[in-house]
Amino acid sequence: MSLETSSLGPMTKSNVSTTVDTSTVDYVSKDQILQGLPLNQSSLTKVLRELTMNIDSEDSFFVADIGEVYSQFESWVTELPRVIPHFAVKSNPDPAIIKILASLGTGFDCASKAEIKLILDAGVSPDRIIYAHPCKPTSHLLYAKLNDVQLMTFDNENELHKISAKYPSAKIVLRIGTDDSNSLCRLSLKFGAPMSSTFSLLKTAKLLNLDVVGVSFHVGSGCNDDNAFTEAITNARTVFDQASQLGYNLSILDIGGGFPSPKQRDGVEFKTIASNINNMLDKLFPPSMNIKIISEPGRFFSSSPFSLAVNVTSKRAISNDSDSSLQAVPSTSSPSPSNSDDTSFMYYINDGVYGSFNCIMFDHQIVYPQVLVRNGSFELNNMDLQSTTHYNSSIWGPTCDSIDCVASSVSLPELFVGDWILFQNMGAYTGSAASKFNGFEPSQVYYYNSKKL
Repeated sequence: MSLETSSLGPMTKSNVSTTVDTSTVDYVSKDQILQGLPLNQSSLTKVLRELTMNIDSEDSFFVADIGEVYSQFESWVTELPRVIPHFAVKSNPDPAIIKILASLGTGFDCASKAEIKLILDAGVSPDRIIYAHPCKPTSHLLYAKLNDVQLMTFDNENELHKISAKYPSAKIVLRIGTDDSNSLCRLSLKFGAPMSSTFSLLKTAKLLNLDVVGVSFHVGSGCNDDNAFTEAITNARTVFDQASQLGYNLSILDIGGGFPSPKQRDGVEFKTIASNINNMLDKLFPPSMNIKIISEPGRFFSSSPFSLAVNVTSKRAISNDSDSSLQAVPSTSSPSPSNSDDTSFMYYINDGVYGSFNCIMFDHQIVYPQVLVRNGSFELNNMDLQSTTHYNSSIWGPTCDSIDCVASSVSLPELFVGDWILFQNMGAYTGSAASKFNGFEPSQVYYYNSKKL
């Protein structure tokens, strides 16, 4: 499959042209997809069946649907046609996903020298990058200068003096704080200038002869408040007016990230958030202002394409009248089910919170296990499993650390060593923060395409 675009302006479906090669395979490795090996249109079920039933390996693995990435791009263009997405690389720096998004004309939000290098190495021009870190190491700032990455954020006076000394020709964007109290990750606890300081910061930038070109904000990762953008956009307009008083003609509004994964089980829907954003943009930043509006979505693009399959490597049965200490596990997963009898099970799998499931610890995620293969039979979406006796179960990662708990209390039919469990919507803030603690390697990725393009 190959994807090409002819425009980097405000995006519509009509200016994204696609071509598909004659395909020969249902899934490929990372190296193969980067080489452009074509893919058949396939499905998650088909690919998982092939990988779990026909391959003699117990290693955990991701399957990534590149068709879903394209579908998400289409959704973005439909719902937020004025907003050019700059993919937050930190959410998932997978080279194949970056290649696809680059071909679709997105920009990229980078927060470090390594992320900038990754995007430049993918053939993306530096003018499609925003260095969206308000507090940059000097060496990283100099790397951006060396590679002509001009657009970057700031939120404090010291950063202005650093930029003035090291990269005075940079085009800088003032990041303001927001009310992100209803978000999974409250980024304004760490970044964003208070509104009480914005005019002073703009005056300092003016005195330093720095080129302030815009305003940015971030309502927090995993935002669950459909009105969160309302106040933030209003405050951004206030800063635009302040800048105008000082002789600046701002041209960029960066509305940040916080956009939900399309397949999340609860919380506000993307369409609702997008509708509120569009209304506020039309009111405060109408097209007649000729403002370039960008954003920094991460999980919106990266979460739903990735599913993680893990293998049950060990198991223990627990009776309620014994081993009571083993049942006092942390509440890191879905709501507790009712027990079918006095027996519960502990399952040990080959990925955990030091690996892909670090999202439980750092991104406040709740993960939902699905039986994939049970006792040698492929069971995904098998409704007959619902009538099978279920037991209160916990799922544990492979390391020697007792905090390595993936799910503390879930209802599952009895599983066996060698069975497979599936977790969907696992692309955001998972593999990007995985470690090799205890010598366990990160899960590899296979790619497939569900979409006819």
